[in-house]
Amino acid sequence: MVTEDDFEAEEMSYHRLLLAVDDDDDDSSRKAFNYACTLARTFNLPLGIVSVMETGDMNIFQSLSPDVIKSRREDIYHDLNTYVSKARAFGVKDVQPLIGEGKPERVILEEIIPEFKPDLVLLGSHTRRGHLRIGHVAGEIIREAEVSAIIVK
Repeated sequence: MVTEDDFEAEEMSYHRLLLAVDDDDDDSSRKAFNYACTLARTFNLPLGIVSVMETGDMNIFQSLSPDVIKSRREDIYHDLNTYVSKARAFGVKDVQPLIGEGKPERVILEEIIPEFKPDLVLLGSHTRRGHLRIGHVAGEIIREAEVSAIIVK
């Protein structure tokens, strides 16, 4: 058994960052965005920014309306591209927008992480009744992701 006397500190660094932004929670997304941009710029790391269009929160009429889906998709693309532009203006050299549709935690865990291959995922926390809380999506990603994850409060 290895004890505290038997090991030395080793450098640990990350090589690809993934930031998950929530189109419905700008405040928590902005805080996580600021931290992700700071890390990416400081350590010259590639940054992926993902936003997922939640199809499960639409009612049946919305989900069957091509105009509603198109409008929501356009809103997410616009907001995601705004994050990318602001990251580049901040000095992040390699930033990539990523988008998905479905349950955010499933899309991020099963599609985005395997394709983008980050070694660190950054997420925001929600504010509810004046208290910061880890949201459902962040909690699932922290529990199930095979890579490190940080919640930014």
